[in-house]
Amino acid sequence: MNGVLPDSDIRDLIDQGVIRADAPVTLEQIQPASLDLRLGRTAYRLRASFLAGRGRRIADRLADFQMHQMDLSDGAVLERGCVYLIPLQERIALPAGMSAVANAKSSTGRLDLLTRLVTDDGTEFDRLPEGYDGPLYAEICPRSFSVLVRPGMRLNQLRLRRGQAVLSDADLTALHADQPLVGGAPVLIDHGLGFSVDLRPAQGDLVGYRARPHSGVIDLDRIGAYPVAEFWDELRTTEGRLILDPGAFYILVSRESVAIPADYAAEMAPYLAMVGEFRVHYAGFFDPGFGIGDEGHGARGVLEVRCHEAPFVLEHGQTVGRLVYERMGARPQRLYGEGIRSNYQGQGLKLAKQFR
Repeated sequence: MNGVLPDSDIRDLIDQGVIRADAPVTLEQIQPASLDLRLGRTAYRLRASFLAGRGRRIADRLADFQMHQMDLSDGAVLERGCVYLIPLQERIALPAGMSAVANAKSSTGRLDLLTRLVTDDGTEFDRLPEGYDGPLYAEICPRSFSVLVRPGMRLNQLRLRRGQAVLSDADLTALHADQPLVGGAPVLIDHGLGFSVDLRPAQGDLVGYRARPHSGVIDLDRIGAYPVAEFWDELRTTEGRLILDPGAFYILVSRESVAIPADYAAEMAPYLAMVGEFRVHYAGFFDPGFGIGDEGHGARGVLEVRCHEAPFVLEHGQTVGRLVYERMGARPQRLYGEGIRSNYQGQGLKLAKQFR
C-alpha cells in the first residue's frame, strides 16, 4: 500500500539488510514513522557546503572542500558559523518503488543547527530517490550556538515511503470534518493546511525567544542543563506584532493547535517566499499521534524563524507555513507519546530540551 512506512516496516527493512549500520540499529532509533540517524566518529570541517552531483561520490569530492578532519570519539565542538560533514553510521539500499526524505529532529531545529542529509550522486539535500544504494552523510552548520557532539548522537531522521500519498484539499476537508486536524476553521493552501503565528497569547505577554549572539557551548547530551537567560532573550509584546531583525533567530509558536491522527503523518512545508523578508526553518516531521493524548486534542507547532535582508514586521495571525498530510502505509504499532520518550507532546511555546 502506498504511503509512509510505519515502525514495523522499518524494522523489517533493517532485518532484510535494506538499512544497515556500523553498529546495530537500536529500537530507540525507530520512531512511529521515521528512523533516527546516528553520527559517526569523524567530522570534516568544510570551506563550503556542497552536493556530490550526478554520477559523483561524496568521498571523491571531499578533497576539494575539506579543511581539516576531527575525531569525535571523546566529543568535539562544532563551532558556530562553520560547516561540517559527518558520515552517518547508517547506509541504505532502497528497493524499486521506495523513496526517502530526511529532516532535522525537533531539538536540532530549535537550536538553529542547520542539518541536512547529503548522499552520493546527490543533486538536492534531504532527498533519496528510488534505488539509492550507498552511504549517508549529515552536513551540519551551527547557526546560533556552538555545540558539543559525540558519535551516536541523533540530529536528523529519515522517513521512507512507497509511492505518493499526499492528501488533496478535498481529502483534508473530509478528514478534518471527521477528526479535527487544527484548531478553528482549516485554511487550505496547495494540498496543505495553513498555519499562522501567535503573537497574542491567552495569558501574559511572552510570545517567543531570540537567540543571544555570543553564548557558550551546548553539550547536546545534557538535558535540562542550561539556563534560558544565558542563551535566549525573552520577547514580550501586547501589540500583537514583532519587528524581526536581519540575521536573528527566533523561536515562536503557531496560533493553531495541530493533531495528527494515527493513520497519517505530516510535514511542515514552505508557504510563499513573497510573504515577507523572513523564513521559517522547519524541524519538519509530525508523527502519527502528535497532539493527541492526555493533555487534550492538539498541540502547537513551534516555529523556527530567521529574518533575511531587511527588518520585517510579523503580525499576529499572519500565515507563515502549511502542514502537508500523508497517509501511512499502515498504522504504527506505537504512536507519538505512547510508550516512547516524546519531549514535545502537548507542547506550547517551548525551547529545545537542553534548556531549563
